[in-house]
Amino acid sequence: MILIIKICKDSLHDPEFVKPIEDVLKRNNIDFNTVHYREITEDSFENIDRIIISGTSLKDNKFLEDLELFNWIKECKKPILGICGGMHILGLMFNGELMKISEIGLTDVFIEKKYLEIQGKKQEYDLHNFFVKSDDFEVFGTSKSCAQATKHKQKPFYGVLFHPEVRSKDLIVNFTKL
Repeated sequence: MILIIKICKDSLHDPEFVKPIEDVLKRNNIDFNTVHYREITEDSFENIDRIIISGTSLKDNKFLEDLELFNWIKECKKPILGICGGMHILGLMFNGELMKISEIGLTDVFIEKKYLEIQGKKQEYDLHNFFVKSDDFEVFGTSKSCAQATKHKQKPFYGVLFHPEVRSKDLIVNFTKL
């Protein structure tokens, strides 16, 4: 079972950032449960194999004010995929820092080493004002301006700045098979 953690402040953003992830999982007959980060309890992790932390809109940075609600990540042993804002959260939990860079639209991403079974040049959809830099994460993919795909050096935590729910749905499915 996959736990999708949505970080959208307003549920009006769910159709753009959460529902597409749910649709990928549904189409592949993968069980999931979706919960907002402010509603996470210990019970949220019962029977969960993996966790996906969604992205959110450009102007929605409320989750950055609530980072203490993500402290559970530091002790988590289950694989986590952080998408855009989810990648920010993962990096910030491990002494990362947000760097200002805006990218909107299709971006060429170069996956230098196999990353969740994906490699090579891909055109991905970006929608962000920041990227995260953390020495605890190895960079697997870059665009002209920043790190786009990372993995924690010691934990099964993956972060992508682009939105695989738009153009690389197979990356989400590959993550569920880890």
